[in-house]
Amino acid sequence: MFYPSQSPAISHKLANHPHHVNVQDQSPWSRNVNHTHTHHPQQSIGPPPPSPGYPLYTNGAVNPIQHHSHHPLSHPPLPHHQHQNSLSHYPSPPNGHIHPQHMGQGSPGSVGSQIITPHWQQQLLKCEMIRSSRSSHHRARASAMASRTVIKSAIPITNPNLVKPSTSTNTDITESSLKDPPGTPALSSTPVSSAGESSPGAANAVVNHPSSTVAPIAEAPRPTAKPPQNTWNSLDMGGINIKTIPPSSGLFTFTFLINLYLNHNALTSIPAAIAKLRHLELLDLSGNNLSTVPAELGMLTQLKELYLFDNHIVTLPPELGSLHQLQTIGVEGNPMDTALKGIVQKDGTSALISYLRDSCPVPSPPPERLWKSLISPQEREALATDPATETLSALCYNILCEKYATERLYGYTPSWALNWDYRKELILTEIMNYDTDFLCLQEVDIAQYEDYFVKHLQGQGYEGIYWPKSRYKTMSDADRRQVDGCATFYKADKYSLVERHNIEFATVAMQRTDFKKTDDMFNRVLGKDHIAVVCLLEVKETGTRVILANAHVHWDPAYRDVKLVQVALLVDEIEKIATNFARLPPRPDTPRAPVYSDGTKIPLIICGDFNSVPSSGVYEFLANGSVPPDHPDFMSHLYGRYTTDGLRHRLGLKSANAAAGEFPLTNYTPSYQGEIDYIWYSTANLAVNAVLGEVDRGYLEKVVGFPNAHFPSDHICIISEFRVKPPRPPALLPTAS
Repeated sequence: MFYPSQSPAISHKLANHPHHVNVQDQSPWSRNVNHTHTHHPQQSIGPPPPSPGYPLYTNGAVNPIQHHSHHPLSHPPLPHHQHQNSLSHYPSPPNGHIHPQHMGQGSPGSVGSQIITPHWQQQLLKCEMIRSSRSSHHRARASAMASRTVIKSAIPITNPNLVKPSTSTNTDITESSLKDPPGTPALSSTPVSSAGESSPGAANAVVNHPSSTVAPIAEAPRPTAKPPQNTWNSLDMGGINIKTIPPSSGLFTFTFLINLYLNHNALTSIPAAIAKLRHLELLDLSGNNLSTVPAELGMLTQLKELYLFDNHIVTLPPELGSLHQLQTIGVEGNPMDTALKGIVQKDGTSALISYLRDSCPVPSPPPERLWKSLISPQEREALATDPATETLSALCYNILCEKYATERLYGYTPSWALNWDYRKELILTEIMNYDTDFLCLQEVDIAQYEDYFVKHLQGQGYEGIYWPKSRYKTMSDADRRQVDGCATFYKADKYSLVERHNIEFATVAMQRTDFKKTDDMFNRVLGKDHIAVVCLLEVKETGTRVILANAHVHWDPAYRDVKLVQVALLVDEIEKIATNFARLPPRPDTPRAPVYSDGTKIPLIICGDFNSVPSSGVYEFLANGSVPPDHPDFMSHLYGRYTTDGLRHRLGLKSANAAAGEFPLTNYTPSYQGEIDYIWYSTANLAVNAVLGEVDRGYLEKVVGFPNAHFPSDHICIISEFRVKPPRPPALLPTAS
C-alpha cells in the first residue's frame, strides 16, 4: 500500500520553502511515522485519507467539492489516526482537533497547547478545499459531473389506471426542461433575485428601514441591484497556467458574473479593471504568484468569499474595508503581516474588514458641485435689476437620522464617519452654506430637531416647523425623542407663517368614506406611519403667497401601491388646503398683494423623499396629472375611487431637476444608485432659474456608497432656485374717446 510523500495540492510550494526539511513529516497523508497507538485493520487498499479533523463541507458560499471516483479525498478517513495539520508552508496554528492524550506529541512545528478558533478552523478548511481544486477547470468539471442525470437500472412500476392530465400551457416543469441549453458553460447558473421582486418576508425583516428604495445593506434576503441577465453567471479559469490578464481583457465585460475562479495559475497581478465586475459574490485568486491585490477590489461590495490562499501577499489594501458582506477572506498560505493574520485567526473576517475600513485613509474630496443655470447670463442680470422680480430657493435633504445609521445597514462606512457627532456637523455646514429660503429635511428625530437644528438655525434667521411620524404617539417620552419626522425651516425675515398642516397618511386614509376597510387597507396602508408637513407662507414685503410641502413616502418596492396611495392622499390634501388659502383676504399692510382666484394660482413647492424612480407611478401621477385605475403600481389592490376612477390633479407640477435633465442619482449606496428625491413646482406660477448640479462622476466611480467622509447621508441634498410669475390681470379693453 503506497501513500504519496506530500500533498499534490502544495507540491509546487514546498520545494522551495526554507522549512522544507522532512517532507514525510510535513504531509497530512503520512502514515505511522511517530504514532505509537495501534492501527485498526483496513478491509481494502485505497488512496490516502483527507486531513483529519477537517470534514469536507462548506458553509454555502462554494459548492461542495464533487470529486471524480478516483480522487484521493473520496476515501473515508482512517479511524483513530491523527496526523499533524500542515495546510500551509507558512507556520499556522494547530488544528485544534488533537485528542487530549496526544497533546504535546505533535510533530515539529505544531503547538499542541494552542486552541484554534472557529474562525480559523473555517479558514483552514476552505484552504484545504481550494488546494484540492488545483486541477484545470476543477469546478466546471465537478459541476458538470454533478449535473449529469443518473441512469437507473430498475424498471419503474407505474399505475396503469392513472389518468394522465390534459396538456396545457401551465404544465409542471419537467426534469429535461431544467437542463442547461446547448452551449451553456459547465457551471450552472444560480437564480438571482430581481431588484423589483421583494418578498413580504424580506420586507417584514426590516420594517423600519430608513428611506432607500431597496432593503437594507445587510445579509440576504434583500433585493439588490440585479446583474445583467445571462444564461450563465460562473466562470472557471482555474489551473490553466494563465500568466497575465490585460486590463483590456474581455473578461471585464462579463458584468453578469457572480462567481469567478482564477485559482492556481501564474498570475503576478490583477488589473484594477476587476472593479467592473460589481456583481461578483465569489472570487478565487488562490495559488498564484500575487504579492499585492488592487485597492479596486474594495469596489466589489457584493463579495461574500474572497480566496487569496497560497500567494506571496504581505499586506492588504485598507480599501478592502468596504467589503461589508464578506464572510471569508482566505489569507492562509501567505507571508501575511502577523497583525492582520492575527485578527483573522482570533476574530474572523468581519473583524479584519472592520479594522481595514476604520483605518482606511480619507480619500480626496470631490470637486464642488456646480450650479446648472437654466437662464442666460443676460436674463439673470435683467432679473437682478428688476425690482418687481421675486425669487425663492428651496433645499430638500434626507439627512439619515441617527437611529438608522447603524453598521448593520451601512457596514461599508467607517465607524467614525457614521457617528452622528461627525455627520451632524457636515449636514449643518452644508445647509447653512447654501443659505436657501426654505429647508425641507426628512429623517430628523425629535431630539436632534430640538437640541441641535433649531438651536443653530435660529441663529441664521430660520424658523422651524416639525412633525414626527405617527408612531411617537404610542411611545414613552424617552423613546419618542428618537422618532424621526419632517422638519421645515424658512427665513423668518422674509416670510411669515400663516398656517401649518400635518398630514398623517394613515389617518387621512381612515377618514375617506370610499376606502372600504379591506385587508389591503389594514395590512398595507394603515400600517405605515409616514407623514407630510404643509406650510402656508406669505412674503412679508409683497404679500405673495407660497405653499411649501415636505413629504416622506414609504420606502419598500414591494409596496408600490402604498407609495401611490400616499402621494395621492398628499395631493388631495394640498388641493383642499390651497383652495382655502386662496379664500383668505390679503393682509391690510400689503395693499398691492396679489389676489388669487383659486388655489392653483398660488405658487406651490413640494419637496420630499418619494422613494420612487422616474419610471414609477408616483412620478407619472405628479408629472402628468393622472394615472389610470388599472395602473400596474396599484398591484391589483383596491383603494376606493383611486382604483375605480383613477388619479387626477390640477396642480400642473413638474420636477425642477427635469428642466435640467433629471439627476442620475440622489441616493447612492452599493446596492442602489438612483433618483428618488424631488422638488416639484407649479409651472403656472413658478419657473426654474437654476438647480444645484450632480456629484462629480469621477468621484463616484471611486467610492462604494454614501455616507462617507464627505457625504453625511445616503442621500444628497437637492436645491432649486425659482422666480415667481406674477398673476396676469385681465386685459383692459380700450375706452371710447
